[in-house]
Parts: sequence; C-alpha cells; structure tokens
Amino acid sequence: MTRPASTDWPPLPRGYFAIGAERMSKALNLGNLMRSAHGFGASFTFTIGASYQAMEARADTSKGQWHLPHYNWGKTSELALPQGCKLVGVELIDDAIDLPSFRHPLRAAYVLGPEQGSLSEPLLARCDWVVKIPTRFCVNVAMAGAIVMYDRVKSLARFPERPIGSGGPLVGLEPHVRGGRIVRNPRSED
Repeated sequence: MTRPASTDWPPLPRGYFAIGAERMSKALNLGNLMRSAHGFGASFTFTIGASYQAMEARADTSKGQWHLPHYNWGKTSELALPQGCKLVGVELIDDAIDLPSFRHPLRAAYVLGPEQGSLSEPLLARCDWVVKIPTRFCVNVAMAGAIVMYDRVKSLARFPERPIGSGGPLVGLEPHVRGGRIVRNPRSED
C-alpha cells in the first residue's frame, strides 16, 4: 500500500475541535498539550485559571502557538466558545461516559483537569458531557489530551477498515465519488 499524497494525509476529521485545561500549573504539560493539539488538527487551545508558570510553555517544538490561537480565561465564567460548540469534560468520575463508547460532537471543546486535582464543580456543571479514559488511575494531563484527540480523529476521520487478523489493511481507501441526484419528493405524473 502506498501512502496517500501529502495533501491527503493525515485524514482530517469532520467538524472542528479545541482542547484546553483548567488550573494548569506546569509549562511542560501545556507545551506538550499544545504540540499534540497542533498535530491532531485542533482549531485552538485554551486554559482556564492557569498559573503564570504554565503560560511560559516552551516544550512545544512544533511551535503550535504560532499556528493556533490560544485563549487564557481567568475563570470559568469567562469561557467563551463559538455558538454550537459543545463542552466536553475529561475526568475520572463515576457517571462519566467511557471514551470508547462516546460519540464525539462535530463541534467540541475538550477540557481536562489540573495536574493534581479534578475539574471544578462550576466547570463540570457547564459541560455538556463528561468522558473518562478507561484507565486504572489518572494519566498525565498532556497524555490524556492526546488520547482524547486520537479517539476523535479515529472516530470522525476516514480510514480504511481494520483487518480481522493482525496487521494493517491490505488496500487503501477508494477515492470518494459523488453519487447521482437524489429526489426526495418526486412529483407523480398522471
């Protein structure tokens, strides 16, 4: 199988998304999250109540801050998302939806909790859904963000089907072909 042309790779998911974190305190984690966001095709990144140290993120070697807007809101009440954008919290709580069972909205902003804590109650109340990564314990915030973004791309982008056995697909995707005209309410002819 040959790799698709560079303009077709990686496949872009439908819709748009953003990713951010509440009360982030470590610049390295914010830098890693921004790098992953840039790589997975996020539309913007954000923080809510981040410490000054986190805002000095220098770990992003892809220079995502030059390519993606970044918003830093001081508190939850300042969070301003585009119209129709759904807020999805990522937190290990009992009534959260397991990420592999979650259908991602086309327009979404994912928000992760701080390095040593959980999403605040006001932010959880503002979320349209809360998802959890099925792990035995919390993982690093930047890693959790990458897992959520991978799951979104896997769910909403067009990839060849996985084979039944081990390994990768033997053939790539067929190019998309537009179908013929569809008439939904045909007029009856007498």
